[in-house]
Amino acid sequence: MKSSAQHITPCIWFDSDAEEAARFYTSIFKHSRIEHITKYPKVGQDIHRQEAGKVMTVEFYIENYKLLGLNGGPVFKKNPSVSFFVMCDTEAEEEQLWNHLLKDGQILMPLDCYDWSSKYGWVQDKFGLSWQLMLREGDESTPKISPSFLFMGPQRGHAEDAIRFYAEVFKISHIEGIAKYSKGEVAPEGYVKHAQFQLLGQTFMAMDAGMDGEFRFNEALSFMVFCKDQEEVDYYWETLSKNGSQQPCGWVKDQFGVSWQIIPSIWEQMIKDPDEEKTDRVFNAIWTMKKLDIEKLKHAYKG
Repeated sequence: MKSSAQHITPCIWFDSDAEEAARFYTSIFKHSRIEHITKYPKVGQDIHRQEAGKVMTVEFYIENYKLLGLNGGPVFKKNPSVSFFVMCDTEAEEEQLWNHLLKDGQILMPLDCYDWSSKYGWVQDKFGLSWQLMLREGDESTPKISPSFLFMGPQRGHAEDAIRFYAEVFKISHIEGIAKYSKGEVAPEGYVKHAQFQLLGQTFMAMDAGMDGEFRFNEALSFMVFCKDQEEVDYYWETLSKNGSQQPCGWVKDQFGVSWQIIPSIWEQMIKDPDEEKTDRVFNAIWTMKKLDIEKLKHAYKG
C-alpha cells in the first residue's frame, strides 16, 4: 500500500558541512531543492556546544525524496551500513552520477556488469555517504531513491529478522521480496542476498553482508518517524526501542542497532517559525526531554 506523504525521513549526521553537502547533492540529482535551513540558537549552548548562528539542519530533496542533514560535530562517522540505492533510467545518467559521486570519494564496488545487473556500482562520496547505482531494466515499480541496510558484524544474518520486525512495527507495510543465499555461495545458506520492503508506503532495501567486515549501524544515519499525535509518538518510542535503548531528544536505537528519531509532525512547523523566541523555547524544551511530549512542546511554543 502506497502512502502519498513521506512519513520517514533519513537524517544524515555531518560534522559541520551539511549545507555544503546538500548543495552538492541538489546540484547533481534532478527534481532537487533545498527546502529549509535552521541555525543553532544562543540558548542551549551548554548542551549542543555549537556556535550560535551556525547551520544546524538542512532539509532538502533529491529526486523528490526528502532528506535532512544535521550538523552535530565530529561524533559519528558515516559508513556503508546504510547507503542509498539509486535506480538510473539510462547508462548516461548512471555514469554521470557515478562520476560526480566518485570525485574525491572512493569505489566500494566498481561500476560494471554483474550477475544481478548489467550495470551496477557502489561508491562512497567525499562526505562519507554511500550510494549504490543500478541501471533500471524494465522494473518501473522501484522508486528512484531508497535507503538500504547492510547487516554486518554481530548483526550479520539478522537482516530477515529486522525486516519482519519493522513490518510488524509499521502497520502500513509490505515485504516485496527476499532473495537468499544458497548452499555453497559466499555467505551462509539462508542469509539475505537482497530484500525489498515498504514501511508506511516507502521502499527500503536490506541485505546481509556476503563477507563479514567492520561496518556497524550508528547515529550517523538515522530515520525520523513523523507522528500525528502523542499516541503515535508513544507507540513508536516503545516498540522501536524494545531490546534497544532510549536516548535524549526523541532518539531511540532498536535491537539491531539502527537509530530512529520519533518526532511529532507539529515539530516541523514549530522550528520553521521565524519568531526566534518561539523556536528558542521549543529547542530548550526538546533538550530536556527523552521521549518528546507534544503538549509540553505546544506550551513552550506558545510561551
